[in-house]
Amino acid sequence: MFKQLKKYLYMIILGKRYIKIFRSIFANPLISLRQKHKQLSKERQNYSNAVLKLLNIEVQIHGEVPKNDRILYAINHRSLLDIIVMEHIFSKHDKIGTWIAKQELFDAFYGEFFKNSGCVSVDLESKKGLVSFFKTIKYLLSNIFDLNIYIFPEGERNKTDELLPFQAGAQKIAKSNNLDIVPVYINDRLERVFQEAPFTTPYVVEVHFGAVIENPQELEEKYKNLVQEVTR
Repeated sequence: MFKQLKKYLYMIILGKRYIKIFRSIFANPLISLRQKHKQLSKERQNYSNAVLKLLNIEVQIHGEVPKNDRILYAINHRSLLDIIVMEHIFSKHDKIGTWIAKQELFDAFYGEFFKNSGCVSVDLESKKGLVSFFKTIKYLLSNIFDLNIYIFPEGERNKTDELLPFQAGAQKIAKSNNLDIVPVYINDRLERVFQEAPFTTPYVVEVHFGAVIENPQELEEKYKNLVQEVTR
């Protein structure tokens, strides 16, 4: 019981500290937009690495993380720990990126973390909001030459053992901004993993990177192929 309480308190206190760090970066008028997102990415990665260390979770990568940038990473989503695991991986490869998150996450109790850490919100229920969202993505990609986009194409947290139908957003972002897509499959139920953590011996999470997808229309089909290869 004490370990569980300690886990939550640690993440809340650490999160509040990083919100202050995020705000100071965004408020700095002396650095460029790219430099801001580079620093925000680095701080998100630092936060994630600290959390994984506390939980005693290690990450094993299968496949190759691309050396080049301006890639849309399409990732399955079952837990908020998915973001932390991916940020850990990106920290090892010096990636600059922004997460796409639904507006409701920005309005949740941990919303300040998302609002200030360089994530981009999307309101799927508002046509005006969608137009603004795609303009924001294009603006960021036009001004940050090595920016990557991180997205959950299922559109929401999946509580089942099957993939949910993909939303159209990932395809539209990739097509309109000429981005390659890399499918990423986290082969674990990280909600369960988080509940059981911290572990006395290291728990290994396996993350699979698929081949680059150049045609956005093939995303869902090739993602399913990756999952079948991993789980068969």
